[in-house]
Amino acid sequence: MVEHRRSALRTAVVWDLLQTELAGLDSPVGTGEEGTAKGPQGRVVDLGGGTGEFAVRVAELGHEVTVVDPSPDALAALDRRAADAGVVERVHAIQGDAADLSRLVEAGSVDVVLCHGVLEYVDDPAAALDAISAVLRPDGILSVLVANRLATVMARALAGHFDQAGAVLDASAAQWDLRTQGPRRYTRDEAVQLLRDSAFTLQTVHAVRVFTDLVPSALVDTEPGAPAALLALERAAANVPELAAVASQLHLLARRT
Repeated sequence: MVEHRRSALRTAVVWDLLQTELAGLDSPVGTGEEGTAKGPQGRVVDLGGGTGEFAVRVAELGHEVTVVDPSPDALAALDRRAADAGVVERVHAIQGDAADLSRLVEAGSVDVVLCHGVLEYVDDPAAALDAISAVLRPDGILSVLVANRLATVMARALAGHFDQAGAVLDASAAQWDLRTQGPRRYTRDEAVQLLRDSAFTLQTVHAVRVFTDLVPSALVDTEPGAPAALLALERAAANVPELAAVASQLHLLARRT
């Protein structure tokens, strides 16, 4: 229960934004006023979607979701989660990564691509975005979630790892070495520029997990009303541009041009 609450706090802002975008797609699955069946709202690809934390919820809204992930264990967990939620027929698991998209997904066939926690790990983020652009339809939606470099600096400094904090501060996403520095980190400006240099038109940037990773777990888990109050604060903070500098993650929405 506690872990579920923490997970909800970590993903709530992104899920709010996604639901708004998904609501703009076609008619929901179900029965129309005349009793005629309606088709899926849209086609969604969740790149690196793993165990389906977002994919299953998207499928519950009536969308057709394809999860592309390199881990067979994660995809097996996805299948179990989809079965438990009763959406197996709308969730499709494919083993692969960004480099495989062109052969796994038909070009121009997708309405929405989720790219959450992926650009930190790929060898060539620009190439990954090109692959995503190729499978999206014109004006299709891209949801990107990346780790914030400045938040990493703060976290390492507060933990007393001052040399590590300085090294991350001096680095840049463009010069990052995955082998020696671990997962790539982005500032807001770097993430925005990456999208602008690709085939996408940026719509919004939101701060994610501004406070959740800083507030002691004991307070959130034991103080009455604390989870709801923290969630409300996170939702308000997401729209404050200055707080993007210290948020653990940055969420960007863009459209294929």
